[in-house]
Amino acid sequence: MAELSFSEIIDGVCLKDPRYGKGSYYFIRSALDYTLKSLEKENAEGASRHVSGQELLEGIRKFALEQFGPMAFTVFEHWGIRQSSDFGDIVFNLIEVGILGKNDRDDINDFSEGFDLKEALLKPFEPESGPISSSTTS
Repeated sequence: MAELSFSEIIDGVCLKDPRYGKGSYYFIRSALDYTLKSLEKENAEGASRHVSGQELLEGIRKFALEQFGPMAFTVFEHWGIRQSSDFGDIVFNLIEVGILGKNDRDDINDFSEGFDLKEALLKPFEPESGPISSSTTS
């Protein structure tokens, strides 16, 4: 029997759990790669290692801001992502079908104490507040 492609696997996942758009699964896969590369840069040896839920959430936030800029929040809403725990559901859906691995310390609740999506994805693009100065001539 032929091995299923990532796309075919995601089609099946979305049929089983239709809460999240297909794009969210592709994004998580890319965000994990992004996070691993970021952590390798920080690690002097450059060795690959397991990524915790909190590390992945931070990688997701940074990657989303880079990829989508001020539209990140809107893209996530379109995919059905409303809070950081949704990322945990997506990750664990991918674990369930064998796309991602986990260790004994990994827990879906690791994603519950993440970030507020609006705060994390919209605030960086809001204008800095400060006194508005107007120069008027008399």
